[in-house]
Amino acid sequence: MALAFEVLGRFNRARAARLTLPHHVCQTPLFMPVGTQGTIKGLTNSQLEDIGCQIILGNTYHLALRPTSELLDEVGGLHKFMNWQRGLLTDSGGFQMVSLLHLADITEKGVTFQSPVDGKPMLLTPEESIEIQNRIGADIIMALDDVVKTTITGPRVEEAMYRTLRWIDRCIAAHKRPHDQNLFGIVQGGLDPILRDICAKGLVERNLPGYAIGGLSGGEDKNSFWRVVAQCTAALPEHKPRYVMGVGYPLDIVVCSALGADMYDCVYPTRTARFGTALIPEGVLKLKHKAMADDTRPIDPTCPCMVCKNYTRAYIHCLVTKDAMGSQLLSYHNLYYMLQLSRNLHSSIVEGRFPEFVCDFLHKMFPKGDVPEWVCDAMEVAGIDISSCCAPFSSCEEYDSKSMPEEVSLAR
Repeated sequence: MALAFEVLGRFNRARAARLTLPHHVCQTPLFMPVGTQGTIKGLTNSQLEDIGCQIILGNTYHLALRPTSELLDEVGGLHKFMNWQRGLLTDSGGFQMVSLLHLADITEKGVTFQSPVDGKPMLLTPEESIEIQNRIGADIIMALDDVVKTTITGPRVEEAMYRTLRWIDRCIAAHKRPHDQNLFGIVQGGLDPILRDICAKGLVERNLPGYAIGGLSGGEDKNSFWRVVAQCTAALPEHKPRYVMGVGYPLDIVVCSALGADMYDCVYPTRTARFGTALIPEGVLKLKHKAMADDTRPIDPTCPCMVCKNYTRAYIHCLVTKDAMGSQLLSYHNLYYMLQLSRNLHSSIVEGRFPEFVCDFLHKMFPKGDVPEWVCDAMEVAGIDISSCCAPFSSCEEYDSKSMPEEVSLAR
């Protein structure tokens, strides 16, 4: 295997680890920004290094279309093509089964996509997905899985789970660079605990370098979300990394880390930045609001990032509606926030103060003590007492982002 995973600290299910990859030594828990085609929109690689980015996620489907995996292979891989010295992870293209379903036809052989570039059919098989990812050369590559939305029920979920297990064997057989690249399997099974258990056990039997929990963040309720994460992290090996795919809301990352997950990715921090929204400890701040027009404070007075040190809310308010610089500054700040959150999770676990960190995080986000009920339930399973964060004489609240003040709404 082309990785080493060393747990440095624990608190019950939560763990902080050192993940050594061919191109970088990482600290977990860690958040991975999404650079679909080898770039984080609006940020340079040096900026990403400055804010502590450890791994960038690339998309196999889009990279295969442009610039093509053949070109990437010719120039020595995506690391050299984009001049990035740290870790890279490529997804398999499986998620496009959901996001581009109107363009896709799924069979046992693979997935046939209608190319959004020229309209021609493009067959992506497990073997082809791995061959493309071998050319791209990322540190971590993902097995092609059959992805269905978590809101779908019935026989399609079971079909997809068993197909995912059959496809992992084809991916393993096709993988030509196991000493350079780490193939992760993906646990599927929708919201069915029996199917999730079958899939997790089947993948563990294959003794892969790491494992992902897939098929979430697709519209399922939060109670179902955390229970799937808790079940899967408990079923996956202690000595290997666990990656929850598509998770990027700060609250979700704190909860999943408490339940024993290590890695996360999402477009949320940069996508919400392009809509003029900043991540802050209290939730979010919408810089397009008229109230920001004469607000001379930084986005977050407690944040030491370059944006908060040098620019005011009023200045960014002027930019976000008219100038690309606004989304670039907010992307920088939001990714700094996410990467700092990752560092704080790691250090709090290593230093034995993880419960205090969680309570402080929740106090800031829910100052009235109205912590969502699903968070309370998840933290109870994680063995973390958050009673000091909850309003006295009241139970935790059901989470409803619409009921929160707009300026700190999580804006799902």
